[in-house]
Amino acid sequence: MRAETAIPDISFRGVTKRYGAVLAVDKVDLDLPKGSFVSLLGPSGCGKTTCLRMMAGFEQPSEGQVFIRGDNVTGVPAYRRPVNMVFQHYALFPHLDVADNVSYGLRQRSPKPPRDEIAKAVDEALAMVRLSGYGARRTWELSGGQQQRVALARALINRPAVLLLDEPLAALDRKLRHDMQIELQNLQRNVGITFLLVTHDQEEALSMSDRVCIMRDGRLVQVGTPRELYDEPVNSYVADFVGKSNFFSGTAGRAREGLIDVTLVDGLKASGRASKSTARPDEGASVLVSVRPEQIRLAAKTGDLPNGVAFRAEVQVLNRIFLGEQTEYLVVHDRLGEFMVRSPRQGNAPTAFEIGDKVAVGWPPDAALILSKE
Repeated sequence: MRAETAIPDISFRGVTKRYGAVLAVDKVDLDLPKGSFVSLLGPSGCGKTTCLRMMAGFEQPSEGQVFIRGDNVTGVPAYRRPVNMVFQHYALFPHLDVADNVSYGLRQRSPKPPRDEIAKAVDEALAMVRLSGYGARRTWELSGGQQQRVALARALINRPAVLLLDEPLAALDRKLRHDMQIELQNLQRNVGITFLLVTHDQEEALSMSDRVCIMRDGRLVQVGTPRELYDEPVNSYVADFVGKSNFFSGTAGRAREGLIDVTLVDGLKASGRASKSTARPDEGASVLVSVRPEQIRLAAKTGDLPNGVAFRAEVQVLNRIFLGEQTEYLVVHDRLGEFMVRSPRQGNAPTAFEIGDKVAVGWPPDAALILSKE
């Protein structure tokens, strides 16, 4: 018998959801470990919000089962599940003050807890989200970030098994969104409750989560830590969706010393490593060589490229975008076409290259990831 701590807070077993002829979720198996921060990440229409709604009980699966802490809750309505949800637009009651918004769930219980017990719970919940003393405020008197925290306090006051977050930061500006990402991480660690975040923002998912689940067309494509997804994607879809990547078509050659030789366009030669998450492509197979922009080095001429660079080529700068801590270049090669390079800023040195400059690029073999074409 497994220890109770090994039982996931939420499990999907073969969960499928159909809306008429539309297949929204397709045979998903998923576990949310106890105390984890997990993100469902994918583009609009990939099925992530439908999964969230089936966890909450707002939707029921067409096939498969949903478990919460080992109990089968398939068919159980939302109000009988030990989960709470924070919505994108907070869904606060404008006619109630902050304290009444936060205590709403407690006041719906039967029997209702004593008034002093509710007041104590509200004070603790507001302290948890750093809003002590805000109980008498009206919601429309608060900033967007403060309203966000009121919604979190309302969701956490019942101490749910899992807190479901439906793109809760989408309505905030960039700086406030970054601040709230840190707030959510700290809050999750402090309360120890499993958080499930649904988002299409890969930066948000990677910066906040212990595990990220990449979805596409209703299916899970890859589940792993942010570093695993970034460094060892299973295919070009994940490599392109998690961060930015350049892709070059080629044909796989022989494997040697952990690397795979690849013939690119017009016989151009390169090499790279296979992802640990996938099988090594067969010799002669059509492949994609994926290279992250920040792993490509720029120099005035080929001889100035650093040691360890294997692939070297001459390119022309087409565009340049200054991003503060780094500069992003769009360059073009006469056979490889256009691709992106990110060069870190070094001290107070001015940007080295201008639009139209002829420059050299290169990358070490382990920077190139060889992926099978889908």
